[in-house]
Amino acid sequence: MAELNLLEAINRALDESMAADDRVFIIGEDVGQRGGVFRVTDGLHAKYGEKRVIDAPLAESIIIGSSIGAAMYGMRPVAEIQFADFIFPAFNQIISEAARMRYRSNNAWEVPMVIRTPYGGGIHGALYHSQSIEAFFTHIPGLKVVAPSTPYDAKALLLASIADPDPVLFLEHKKCYRLIKGFVPDEPYTVPIGVADVARTGSDVSVITYGLMRHYAVEAAEMLAKEDISVEVIDLRTLRPLDRETVLASVKKTNKVLVLYEDNLFGGYGAEVAAIIAQDAFEYLDGPVQRLAGLDIPAMPYSAPLENEFLPTPEKIADTLRDLVQY
Repeated sequence: MAELNLLEAINRALDESMAADDRVFIIGEDVGQRGGVFRVTDGLHAKYGEKRVIDAPLAESIIIGSSIGAAMYGMRPVAEIQFADFIFPAFNQIISEAARMRYRSNNAWEVPMVIRTPYGGGIHGALYHSQSIEAFFTHIPGLKVVAPSTPYDAKALLLASIADPDPVLFLEHKKCYRLIKGFVPDEPYTVPIGVADVARTGSDVSVITYGLMRHYAVEAAEMLAKEDISVEVIDLRTLRPLDRETVLASVKKTNKVLVLYEDNLFGGYGAEVAAIIAQDAFEYLDGPVQRLAGLDIPAMPYSAPLENEFLPTPEKIADTLRDLVQY
């Protein structure tokens, strides 16, 4: 096994998929000789050439539109949107074309493509480099949305996404790129799309989360363990399809739940998770379904103190869980 950070694990998955299948190619802004702004595609241009690692113009709709066409004709494109904040010029292509092509063609056409993009805050990226965009896309049937938080999961889930016959939006938390490290097997292994992970077992309260918040939740749980409060942390890993069984099993065990996410609170992805729990596990609840998320302001601030005020932190998570356990 090798110890890799999240970025290195994603790079390794891209390399392995390109080596195994000539149909796989990468397209995006600065993904070629530069290796991407975060260096996720570093070394792949030199290894596979400019026809398989394609530097695209600053035009997200072209990146996605050309990938859809290539996918429909048998290729396996991996399109990179340099920052999730800039995905919206391609919104119509993703939603109206990629996600709905199988349905609109009566199953005659499929779109096996992956859209990789870094999202989230915590790096002082401010307005246009800190957004969480998952709620916009998890609303749409036909599009899978994957959000791994560990190197182990990231490698396997990216390989699974590239092999999937339908479009996958693959979200990579930019603060996790180099911060989060873990051991990744050298031999082949799998993590299926649509299966959550019990990141930490517990008995008093459940935290349902994903991305960077998985790590913050585990840190808060370790703080509370010193106070004899047992916290279970569920890392969703895939946002759509949602692993309802794992979520509900955890809630039924602990009887109290916090849904934790980084995006704005109102209308965020966690609102759907909270609604499912309230509907399908109501009789097991010993307290209200609690949500903790980013502030309802238009953008994450640049300054460190204000950014910290916006984001859920381990301390805020621990405080919320203390109150919930005592409810």
